[in-house]
Formats: sequence, C-alpha cells, structure tokens
Amino acid sequence: MEKIEKSDAEWREQLSPEAYAVTRQHGTERAGTHEDFPDGPGTYNCVCCGLPVFDQAHKFDSGTGWPSFYKPADDENVETSEDRKFFMKRTEVHCARCEAHLGHVFPDGPEPTGLRYCINGVALDFDRKD
Repeated sequence: MEKIEKSDAEWREQLSPEAYAVTRQHGTERAGTHEDFPDGPGTYNCVCCGLPVFDQAHKFDSGTGWPSFYKPADDENVETSEDRKFFMKRTEVHCARCEAHLGHVFPDGPEPTGLRYCINGVALDFDRKD
C-alpha cells in the first residue's frame, strides 16, 4: 500500500485540534464523546486519509465509552505496533496508509475473533451505505 506522508503543518491544517492530537500525537479522546455514531450500514474511514478501516457490521457495544469493533474492515488497512506508554504493554492500532493512531486492540472481545478494537471516534469518519 502506498503511504501518505504530510508535514506536521499540513496535518494541523487538515484536522481539527482534537483529531490532530489523537491521530498524529497518539492521544486518546475522553470516553463517551462519540456515542452519536449512526446505527445504519456503512464504513468507518480514517479521518486523515479516508482509508476504510472498520465496518459498521463489526461494531459492538463494549461498554467502554469508545467505538469498538471485533475486526477491521480489511486486515491490510490496519496495522499494529507495541505501545509501552504509561507503564503497561498494549497493542496500538494505526492506519496502514497514513499511520494515524486510531486506538488499541485487546484480547477481550466477542467471537468470532475474541478481539476488541477500542478506537477513538475522532479518528473516524462514517461513510453511510444507502
């Protein structure tokens, strides 16, 4: 996949301050700030580059306050890396095309994968399928 690279100034100009802090500086939004996501069919795209990263059909209510999915829309669109911040070991989830920080994945999700992709809502744009 061809990578998208932009300068820090270009990302700041394109994104809201909160989206920039989360996606480019590996921040985390407050829990419960994006409970207004639609219920209809559609795809969640990376807010930075538009790559489809999660599908509404894979979304579930984890009770955490963040949008949660049990698998990516396409495994090639999401990458992971080790995150050792805050004295713990977690698995960071980021966009494969622009490397935007999306959230983290945990091994406590529902079947069929057993995974919980805990994603910052501000890192996503919803594309409704009509």
